[in-house]
Amino acid sequence: MKIPQQPPSQAQLVQKFADNKKFVQLVTSVEATPKEYLHWDDFRFRPTPDGMTLEEWWFIQKFRRGVAGKILPGEGQNRRPFWFVPTDYIQDWLHQFDRQTGSLDAIPKAIDSEPNRQSYLMAALFEEAFTSSVLEGAVTTREQAKEIVRAGRKPRDRSERMILNNYLTMQRLGTLKDEPFSPTLLLNIHRLITEGTLDKPEAAGRFRRSDESVKVMDEIDGTVYFDPPPAELLPAHLMALTNFANEKTPNYYLHPVVRAITLHFWLAYDHPFVDGNGRTARALFYWSMLRAGYPQFEYISISHFIRRAPMQYARAFLHVETDENDLTYFIHFHLRVIDLAMRQLIEHFKKKRCELEEVESHLRRVGDFNHRQQALLVHALKKPRYRYTIQGHKESHGVTYQTARADLLELARVKFLIQSKRAKAFVFTPALDLAEKLRGK
Repeated sequence: MKIPQQPPSQAQLVQKFADNKKFVQLVTSVEATPKEYLHWDDFRFRPTPDGMTLEEWWFIQKFRRGVAGKILPGEGQNRRPFWFVPTDYIQDWLHQFDRQTGSLDAIPKAIDSEPNRQSYLMAALFEEAFTSSVLEGAVTTREQAKEIVRAGRKPRDRSERMILNNYLTMQRLGTLKDEPFSPTLLLNIHRLITEGTLDKPEAAGRFRRSDESVKVMDEIDGTVYFDPPPAELLPAHLMALTNFANEKTPNYYLHPVVRAITLHFWLAYDHPFVDGNGRTARALFYWSMLRAGYPQFEYISISHFIRRAPMQYARAFLHVETDENDLTYFIHFHLRVIDLAMRQLIEHFKKKRCELEEVESHLRRVGDFNHRQQALLVHALKKPRYRYTIQGHKESHGVTYQTARADLLELARVKFLIQSKRAKAFVFTPALDLAEKLRGK
């Protein structure tokens, strides 16, 4: 990935144009601004208004951004603060988000009103754990990863341990959200995420030291994309981060979504750990959203969509770092990711409801089954070769071992599942004619 081209220095542009009589004319005569919030790397290829040079057109945009911009706590490149512009896109998105909050809250409430809430939650937690780990280099298949969670199998390598750690951390965030942010809380989250996955095992749950060089770079050609602030600055940065996370700063209203996104960026920027910074930063985003009172974020995976566009994710960071700490680029990217994740959640919920209703109509003809058994049968119809275990059923639905055992044995009794033994454990596979049986044929 190429590092984005550095924009012309704002100081140089001011010196070049501010003393020029043309400056007032430039700023006041052009009303239109590009609809997109473009970095210089993309902006330089766009056409300019008639009679205006590229530098003049860029200077106007930067001047207007600076006037509208809001300073955020925290230091970025050259010890200058982060800042962002509350663009039309951000304000419109947040307005729509606030309007829809009631309907979005209805999703977990609707799930809570049904006994299958645990299944939805476990699936969402797994998806975030899996994709967040893959973003950081975990190498395994989705099915292998599910086996670790569902069957309770011990991780066989670092990749599997990363996924299990992420999964357990996502589960814990539901309770950690009730704690105020502190360096201790941050270290606990990092320890949960990285235990057993680092080259330096003792680095789990501690901040990096001054003798530990941490750089974000291309592993193939050695290009350094980012050199984090020195470790000596971390104590001061963590104090500022703590006040920000606990809503003590800034001195103006900041929407909770923008605050959570800023925390994501800020922690990744400071890179306070030897490894695991990306996973911890994304976990901190979830902590902030849950703490702000958005329970639906237990059910969505931002990493699922970040994984689809990892280069855009990386470029969003680089755009901030190469354009005077302007966080607007990262906020825009993150809002689009959240939007996609929420849309997927709504569609997924509707689809699952239709599937369950269809199966329930068939099940009414052949017997009474609980919601866990119904969910398993829906899954079995899609994956007729899948092997179910008591431990996996227990983990998927958050029930006791005895309850899970009773569920599967009952399905085996009516011959919807075929029971066999693998080593010392029972294994259940879907009957070959399961679909016909469910239709009562």
